[in-house]
This record gives sequence, structure tokens and C-alpha cells, in this order.
Amino acid sequence: MEIGIVGLPNVGKSTLFNALTGAAAAASNFPFTTIEPNVGVVPIPDDRLSRLSDEWHSAKITPAGIRFVDIAGLVKGASKGEGLGNQFLGNIRSVDAVAHVVRCFRDDNVINVMNDLNPTDAADIIEMELMLSDMQQAQKAYDKWMRPAKCGDKDAKIKCDVLEAVLKGLDEGIPVRRQTIDQAVAREFQFITNKPVMYVANTGENGPDEALMAPLVERAAKEGAALIPLCTKFEAEVVQLSPEERKEYYDAAGIGTPGLARLAQAGKDLLRQVCFFTAGEQETRAWLIPQETRAVKAAGKIHTDIERGFIRAEIYRYKDLVALGSYKAVQEAKKITLEGKDYLMQEGDVVYFRFSV
Repeated sequence: MEIGIVGLPNVGKSTLFNALTGAAAAASNFPFTTIEPNVGVVPIPDDRLSRLSDEWHSAKITPAGIRFVDIAGLVKGASKGEGLGNQFLGNIRSVDAVAHVVRCFRDDNVINVMNDLNPTDAADIIEMELMLSDMQQAQKAYDKWMRPAKCGDKDAKIKCDVLEAVLKGLDEGIPVRRQTIDQAVAREFQFITNKPVMYVANTGENGPDEALMAPLVERAAKEGAALIPLCTKFEAEVVQLSPEERKEYYDAAGIGTPGLARLAQAGKDLLRQVCFFTAGEQETRAWLIPQETRAVKAAGKIHTDIERGFIRAEIYRYKDLVALGSYKAVQEAKKITLEGKDYLMQEGDVVYFRFSV
């Protein structure tokens, strides 16, 4: 599962990516520095891993991660080839969700591709370019399926009906995700505006500028989208420090939950993922799976052989481990359940898969 980082040039996308991954993705005060999409797996901080590792005396801890893709800045006219054009709209089309970075800081030393610093206008430009690109995608698909639909192909007729509705909605300025259509059919066409979205407000080092933030807060609330305010410059600097120094830095700044931790958690929620754990002497590890994933499919997340030879899943809940104090106490309280292939995995399940191949 991937989240694409999008926005106008020079709003802080690559700086955010640097902070997220600690990698050296290009970031400078010049539009289009990023000319190839950078991909990084961002670990999700989770205190539960430490507790499980202590219980099992694990030799290794492995957190779950979210894949973020840093995509070059889009400009007005990108859907028609302006800036770096459709090349990067194609990269966005392949991701599962979108993190829209919006500039909410004032700095005369950082070039602004817009005449005025207006977060709402900036968000509108990106949304419009994505909708225009989706219109092209929908029209192309409609033209392809119209001929078989006219010849009586029922599946083609269904596709054309949905595509016609999509085109009408986009023409009215409604992104695909907010349209009342058969979303199962619409998903086949990978419309960019059908992907879940969250807003990342890139603030100044002195904190959010309320005047700039207010319209973005209103926009996110109206759309039911998450809004994560953070200073990408601050986060990119702090991530270069050792874990101990990092904690001291956050404490000194009065930051209880770092911006990157909030962003990673928001990404997990945006992708509708749940986390389960495997724990033992060799390793304690967190795994992300979509909500409503069955146990046999969760086993396949670890290894296809485990899925193929699935026998049963031995499961206890992390909250029971904390409440009762130890794994032995969990056993004695008979809180370990034996589940079959169709069990729906829950957030915080600790599982041991039994299998035979």
C-alpha cells in the first residue's frame, strides 16, 4: 500500500519525504527538483512492540511501515503537459491514497509559484488538475467500451453507464470519491480523485499560522479528510539526531507526539489498515493488513507457505497481556483462542499461525 505525496512545487514535499525516511531525496529551493518518484518505507512508532519484546525477550524488533512516494510538484496545466505534466499524474494514479502537502508558512526566501500565498487556491489547483486528468482517463475508457456496449455486451454497458456518470460529476467539479456511483466498477479505472486523501499543512517553525490554516481546516472538515499540521523543516532536522537527542529536542519544544508519528498513524487510518503482531524469542514484529482481512490471508502476509498450509491461528489480545501482566497469566485466564481461516483479524491481535506444507 502506497501513499503519494503531492502538491505544488516548493511546498515542502521533498523535505517531508526526507524527514519521513531519513533519506537524501533531493530538496532545494527550486521547482521540479524531484524528477523521479522517490519511494520510502516509513516505520510506524508503536509502544506495543517494546512491551511484547520484553515479554518474549526477543532478539529483534521490526515495526510495520507505510510506503510513501514523493512525486514531483504539479502546476496549473499539468493535465495538459505543463511543468512535468502527465508523467507524474501517472505516478499518482498507481498509489492507493494521496497526502496533499499545502504550504502554510510565510518565507520570502522560498520561491512561491503562486502570486499569493493562499492554501485554498493551492489545494484547488491540485484538485482541478487531478480531476482534469481523470476526465481524460474516463473519456478514453468510455470510447473504448462504447462499441462493445452498443453490440449488446452487458459488462461493457455497465462500465459505460458508470463512466458517463463519472464524466458528468467531474464536469460539475465533483471528485470521483464523492460521486454516487458504483464504486466497485469505478475502481477498475484507477481514478486519482477516487483515492482517499489527507492534507498535510506545512507550517512555519514558530507553529501554525492561524490565518493561513483556517480555510484548510474548514476544507478538510467539509470533505471528512484528515489534516496533519507539521513543520517539515523542523522534522527533517530532528530526524538526523540520535533517538536520545531527538526525544530531548521534542521535550524541549513541548511536543508530546512528533509530527511524523501523527502522519504515519494518519496514513494507517487513511488506508484502513489494522495491525497484528507476531512475537517470540527470535523476533517481535508488527504487520499491517486491510480491515476485515481473514486469518488465512493474514498468514500469507508473513509467507505464502503459511497461507497455503494454514491449520489454525492461536490468538490473544495485546490488551489482555497488559491487563493480566504476562503471557502465562493470559494462558491461565484462558484468553488464548483458536481461530480458523475465516476469522477476521482485529487491531492488536497477537498471533501464532500453525501450518503444514
